[in-house]
Amino acid sequence: MSASGRVRAAVLVEPKRIEMRDFPRPSVGPDDAVLRIEACGICGSDYEQYEGHLPDTEDYKQFPVIPGHEPLGRIEEIGRAAKERWRVSVGDRVAVRSGYGCGRCEACRRFEPAACRTRGGTYGYTDVDKVPFLWGGYAERMYLTPLSVVKQADPDLAPEVAVMFNPLAAGISWAGTVPATGPGDRVAVLGAGQRGLCCVIAAREAGASKVVITGLARDAAKLALARELGADAAIDGEGGDVVAQVREALGGGAEVVVDTTPYAPRPLTDAVAIGVRRGRIVVAGLKGGRPTQALLADDVIYKELTIRGVLSMPVPETFKAVDIIGSRRYPFERLHSLSFPIEQAQDAILTLAGQMPGVNPIHLAIVPGAPRVSL
Repeated sequence: MSASGRVRAAVLVEPKRIEMRDFPRPSVGPDDAVLRIEACGICGSDYEQYEGHLPDTEDYKQFPVIPGHEPLGRIEEIGRAAKERWRVSVGDRVAVRSGYGCGRCEACRRFEPAACRTRGGTYGYTDVDKVPFLWGGYAERMYLTPLSVVKQADPDLAPEVAVMFNPLAAGISWAGTVPATGPGDRVAVLGAGQRGLCCVIAAREAGASKVVITGLARDAAKLALARELGADAAIDGEGGDVVAQVREALGGGAEVVVDTTPYAPRPLTDAVAIGVRRGRIVVAGLKGGRPTQALLADDVIYKELTIRGVLSMPVPETFKAVDIIGSRRYPFERLHSLSFPIEQAQDAILTLAGQMPGVNPIHLAIVPGAPRVSL
């Protein structure tokens, strides 16, 4: 932050155009706070937002916004009521949930903004012209509205590791809670990105008997890491019939299939083929508007499959993810690839999308003040 009290942030002003802007530092009342951003994780939906492919709704404003819905930071200033409500103090590190609520309904009193009928909005998707302006994690500071949901995080972990609570929470929800994964279930994870790898961890945490993950030929390092994280088999989907390979590795198919692949409609068809009778398929990878071809509806019917789309995750999964990372049971530092300064936000998004030659990252983060990355 500059000596004048101004805050630097990256603003997505229109599709494929990000510019740096200065904003006044928010003033703090009794019910809110200012967060000093340590790191903000970069998600595949950030790329969808950057491209202009997300629906422009009340909850998900596209432009102009400060992107970044996976913020982690230190409480820099906090009001008395907020301090009591969140049980945090100045200097505490907190993970921040992306959604915030109206502050009046029963869902908000339970700190479940996703269930709020008149949701306040979502960090990273709130109009930058809305006072006090700093509503996203691609910034030096972020405003914490009174109905934010925060959880204290391990203060000693590297911020780029501690910030992985969002992809892990997604894994816990998508590969655990939503399909009700339990002991004896066989799980197939399609896609070896950060959320696919977190699904491997989550399936193991849920007691799955076997876990298989798929990726592409260029994902060899990711697939090797998946084995270290608990996958029984890691399959190159370009090396032959992926459905046959997965079914063979699982001994006949999967009770749970999680499709995390971005911009790839075909894996949903594969998921139907991999699922066993009364299997549960969770679809998490956005397809960029591309239709799924050759989906055999008869297979869905004869197998009595359940297909569930997912977009976010409940609060308990977020809190559990923070605790698992803090337990240090898994080498999350191995998942982090690069940290970018705010000024390179566009480079960071394009790198995650695989548009930077020679770079195939797992996890990326915006870290204010980080050294410039040469690409």
